[in-house]
Amino acid sequence: MKNLKLIIFTLLMAASIAYGQKNNTVIRQDGHPAWIMQGNVYEVNVRQYTPEGTFKAFAKHLDRLKKMGVQTLWFMPVNPISKVERKGTMGSYYAVADYTAVNPEFGTMDEWKKLVKAIHARGMKVIIDWVPNHAGADHRWLTRHPDFFIKDSAGNAAIPFDWTDTRQLDYNNTAMQDSMIAAMKFWITNTGIDGFRQDVAWNVPASFWKKCNDVLLKLKPGIFLLAEGDKAYLHPNGFDATYPWEMFHKMVQVAAGERPAFALDSIKAHYDTVYPKNGLLLYFTSNHDENSWNKSDYATFPGVVHAPFAVFTQTMHKSVPLVYSGQEEPVLRPLQFFEKDPIEWNYYKREKFYTTLQQLRKRNPALSANASFKKIIAGDENSVYAYVRQKGNSKVLVILNLSANEQTIRVMDKTLWGTPYNLFMGNTEKLNANPWKIEPWGYVVYEYGRKL
Repeated sequence: MKNLKLIIFTLLMAASIAYGQKNNTVIRQDGHPAWIMQGNVYEVNVRQYTPEGTFKAFAKHLDRLKKMGVQTLWFMPVNPISKVERKGTMGSYYAVADYTAVNPEFGTMDEWKKLVKAIHARGMKVIIDWVPNHAGADHRWLTRHPDFFIKDSAGNAAIPFDWTDTRQLDYNNTAMQDSMIAAMKFWITNTGIDGFRQDVAWNVPASFWKKCNDVLLKLKPGIFLLAEGDKAYLHPNGFDATYPWEMFHKMVQVAAGERPAFALDSIKAHYDTVYPKNGLLLYFTSNHDENSWNKSDYATFPGVVHAPFAVFTQTMHKSVPLVYSGQEEPVLRPLQFFEKDPIEWNYYKREKFYTTLQQLRKRNPALSANASFKKIIAGDENSVYAYVRQKGNSKVLVILNLSANEQTIRVMDKTLWGTPYNLFMGNTEKLNANPWKIEPWGYVVYEYGRKL
């Protein structure tokens, strides 16, 4: 019966893809799934999202997240967690015990499928975190396929870095590669997910990514493939987006007053030179690693400092913007990684802020990942960072004060004069060469041609 259901599901998926191609539906745009170009990603920490820490409990937030403008939900690993050498009480999500099963703490496979359907019913997408670099310390492959693992000097499965609850997989073993790919295909064909976020992608050979991603894209051409890594080689080997770690770290330095605002330019220039022209970047002010280990964003972008950098991530060139669980509250502590530490949802103080940005990106092609970018001078470049995004007749002007001091703004580019819509004020304003002031850590987003 299970095989019959799988065959039917596969045939229906193939028919859907064929229908889209026959009717000229755009599946991919500029080398990427069309739906991500004006989309965004919201990282879901299931364990900490609710007191229950289950799929069912998280599902109660779907309508809220949909209203907030969330488009793609990235779930941290949903697989069972190894018990051998487990860290803490509950262990790390990233010590996977079984690649084709669901963590029973979260629910059942049927409950996961129901959640995916509920997400799709709301017009949103689903990607899951995948852990290809290493397996958990009691993964069944260790006994059934010991040759799937790199050996240490004593002949035991090697431990990567200081991750003692995991064992390093051997990518010289083609049978292991095929098994890994088969496990990924399982989640696409059995549960209908829309892509993967590949953990530690930078430590897995390019040859495997080429092989793997080619298979996945043939299976479901519209999937989104995100690599945790900042290596340029990842893009031509099938990944849509990578991590802009250098930009993130430079943002942290600017926020701390250690570097001027224009320091961001050198990083962008590097990306424009080294990365493929159409390579996308996952811009963020926090994620699970930065929050748990480096106190992001409440300490790296504290208080009012957060807003202009969040605007930057949501409006930047080639950006796929990310919001981490709890940033809309906001959570002002590091969420524990190996213990139960649920988010307390009370105020949602930033929810309107994120809604405003994410709805703008959704409706305005000027914020499409492949829309043009032009830096402009609107004030002291040590403190003010301003730029124009444009696609066709759609245009957005972003002005950020990345400093703790009030700044004078003067827009000299006549093509930007007029009465654009001030996104956060909710009204049109006259914009010309006259100077005006922007508060410390202030931000203004102007939308041109918006009909009220």
